Amino acid sequence: MIEVRSTDLPVSDRFDWWCALTAQDLVPTRLTRARSTDFPASMKHMQLGQIQVSALEFPALRSERTQRLIRRSDPELWMLAFVTGGGMALEQGHNGTSLRPGDLVLYDTSRPFDAFSGVPDDPSCTVLLHLPRHAVPVREQRLRELTARQMPSDSGPAALLTGFLRGLVDQAAALTEAHRARLAPAVVDLATAFLADVAGVQKEVPVETRQAVLVRAVKKFIVRNLADTRLTPPAIAAAHHMSIRQLHLLFQNYEETTVGACIREERLRRCRADLADPRFAERSIQQIGAQWGFHDAAVFNRAFKKRYGISPGAYRNGLSASGQDDPR
Repeated sequence: MIEVRSTDLPVSDRFDWWCALTAQDLVPTRLTRARSTDFPASMKHMQLGQIQVSALEFPALRSERTQRLIRRSDPELWMLAFVTGGGMALEQGHNGTSLRPGDLVLYDTSRPFDAFSGVPDDPSCTVLLHLPRHAVPVREQRLRELTARQMPSDSGPAALLTGFLRGLVDQAAALTEAHRARLAPAVVDLATAFLADVAGVQKEVPVETRQAVLVRAVKKFIVRNLADTRLTPPAIAAAHHMSIRQLHLLFQNYEETTVGACIREERLRRCRADLADPRFAERSIQQIGAQWGFHDAAVFNRAFKKRYGISPGAYRNGLSASGQDDPR
C-alpha cells in the first residue's frame, strides 16, 4: 500500500495537492474547504487487480461531482465508503444521509453527488472500495436505489466486508503482489454479497459467490468460538442453518480440507503464537492449550508435535533460549 501525506508539503500547497491527488486516484470532484491556511490529510492506496482500496483522513470539506465533471471523465465505478472516524453526509439522486463511524454508504461516479465530510478539529476517516461497474453482478437499478443510504456494518455480510477491509489496511505492508491478486476476488465476493443482501436480491448473485462468502462466515464463526469445546461440525452447521453434509461439502469444495482440520489448525496457530509471546511467559502450556480449546494436555501435546515437529514445551524453551520471536 502506498501512503502519501500533505504534511510533507509546505502549508500553502497542501489543499491544491489534495485536490489534484483525489482527482487522479479517486474521481474528479470540485472541492471546497472551511477557511483555514492548513490542510493536514493523508491517503493510503492499494491496488488489488482491477479493484482499488483507499484509506483517507482529511479535514472538513465539501466534494461535488457535477455533470460537467462526469462528461469530462467517468471511471464508471461504484464507490463503497466505510466511515471509520468523524462523520460524513452524502446526497445523490433523491437520496441523502448522514453517517457516523461504523456506517457504510454507496455512491455512483456516473451521477452527480454532493458530499460533506468532517467538522473543524474532527477529521474524517474513510476506507473506500472502488468497484468497477461490470464487476458487481447486481442489477444497476437496484444498486442505484441504495446510493446515499446509511447502511450499518455490525452484522451479516456487512460485518464480514468491513472486517476484511480493516484487515487489508492494517496488514497492507505485509501483502505481496501475489497476495493482493489472490485477495481481489474475495473483496468482490464480499461486496457483492453485502450489496445483494441490502437490495434483497440474494438469488441474483452467482452460486459461487454465495458459497465463497458462506465459507468466510463459517471460518469467522470458528475463530470466534475456538475456546468452546462444543465447537463441532454439527454445532457449526446448526448455527449456519445447513446440514452437516452441506457443511462438509462446502469445505471440501472451497477449502480443500475438512471442518475438523480447519478448527485444529486455527487452534494450533493461536497456541503457537501465545507460546512465542513474552507477555504469556508466566502462563503454563496447559493453560495456553485450554484457552484455545485443547482441554486435554496430552491431546494438545500430540497435535502440536504432529503439526510442527516439536513439543509445545520444547518450542517455547527453544525460542526463550535463542531470544528470538517465532520464525514461522
